Amino acid sequence: MKIYKYRKYKKKFPKLFQKEKSYLLKILPEAAKIEHIGSTSVPDLGGKGIIDIIIGVKKNEITTSARLLIKNMYYFKDENSKDDRLFFIKKYGVFKKRRVHIHLTTYNSKIWKQALKFKNHLLKNKKIREEYIKIKKHACKLCKEDGKVYRSHKNKFIKNVLNK
Repeated sequence: MKIYKYRKYKKKFPKLFQKEKSYLLKILPEAAKIEHIGSTSVPDLGGKGIIDIIIGVKKNEITTSARLLIKNMYYFKDENSKDDRLFFIKKYGVFKKRRVHIHLTTYNSKIWKQALKFKNHLLKNKKIREEYIKIKKHACKLCKEDGKVYRSHKNKFIKNVLNK
């Protein structure tokens, strides 16, 4: 299965997010904040079809939250994590096609604010959304299944939008 293939937006994405959020609220600390980000959070955007979720917790709850995610079948990906964000994936289905990406960070951190700011720009601005669709489609063709190439190509655009 090609991971880096552009797919059209599907109306089921918000429901899939809500289902995952309900589960996460049961396993994470009470104060955890959970938001839908990424392409599946923006109607008509399209992308890889992955449900991206950012979770904000208190700084002293990061380690506990990470352990709870791992205990509940979210796979920690050290190579995709950063100093201010831990990254997890979860795969579903018989063929493990549908995926969820978890971005665990401290609530109101820089990465938290940037993720929501970018999402809001996409929701409010059709021109930016259309540009981003082109960027994502090109990134899928360009990357040849290399995630670093894919992210690098998109990140230039994201940084430009956030700096405006």
